[in-house]
Amino acid sequence: MRIVGGVARGRRLHPPPATLAIRPSSDLLRESLGNILGPQQFQGQVLELFAGTGAVAIEALSRGATGAVLVDRDAAALRLIQKNLLLLRGLITPDCVVHLLQRDLRGGLDFLQRPELPPCYRLIFLDPPYEKNLAVATLAMVDRAKLLAPDGVVVVEERWPTELPQDCGSLQLRDTRRYGKAGLWFYCPIDTL
Repeated sequence: MRIVGGVARGRRLHPPPATLAIRPSSDLLRESLGNILGPQQFQGQVLELFAGTGAVAIEALSRGATGAVLVDRDAAALRLIQKNLLLLRGLITPDCVVHLLQRDLRGGLDFLQRPELPPCYRLIFLDPPYEKNLAVATLAMVDRAKLLAPDGVVVVEERWPTELPQDCGSLQLRDTRRYGKAGLWFYCPIDTL
């Protein structure tokens, strides 16, 4: 695993230990995500839910994101993310703020409504464990919490093929892509399409 774009391009991310049940997003998938979204989508705040290794948010920070919030329920995953974030030291601006939060998302996303956290995000990435039926429920929570900027995008990574809805509240499916056994679903606010 490596950072595939931006100022930290080529730096190797620390992989999860075998004892940690994390399935990192592949280099190809993250590189394709960067190419599909383009540089402008990374010029804002990023939220990564089910963060695992933090690879997507770290990729976004390397490509110019102004800050990030990474959420995972596993303390060992957050320690791994901290280790991976050190790869960006000295490469991103000092005013770039990163928050790591240990939370189980089944309780909702109200914990993100705190004054020290951004009110909305340009990119929200969801990578729940495959085949646990968490993608749709989490997508609905993101919509209800109104966390997405008007020009933002929610990207869901899930096993391919998985049936995800065309609409989820105020979010509408804009595109899908397949990368081997993984797929990406891109959702945008309905009024911006």
